Amino acid sequence: QVQLVESGGGLVQAGGSLRLTCAASGRTDSSYAMAWFRQAPGKEREFVAAISWSGGSTSYADSAKGRFTISRDHDKNTAFLQMNSLKFEDTAVYYCGARRWGTAARPLSEYHSWGQGTQVTVSS
Repeated sequence: QVQLVESGGGLVQAGGSLRLTCAASGRTDSSYAMAWFRQAPGKEREFVAAISWSGGSTSYADSAKGRFTISRDHDKNTAFLQMNSLKFEDTAVYYCGARRWGTAARPLSEYHSWGQGTQVTVSS
């Protein structure tokens, strides 16, 4: 099993930017597809972006397209989420998920390892 730790969240004004990092440790002899999901208070966890184990393909929620970019450092099994032009409605806890040798899948059920989350708060 791989352990995931997210960082980079914080408080930012609308229109600002944040860069989230997800670092994997533990069983890193395999490569992992990694994804970002988010959960706002009172709402279900929703897909934001994903990147395949090779980094060759990515997938984005409509709400993230054109504003967010997912990338990875393959050697370090680390994923990043660059978030630009942040909006108030982006406020949520952002979670990193991983699936072994996976594609850039969207369903939450595809991911078997999760981090503890990092809070992103966008002030209007």
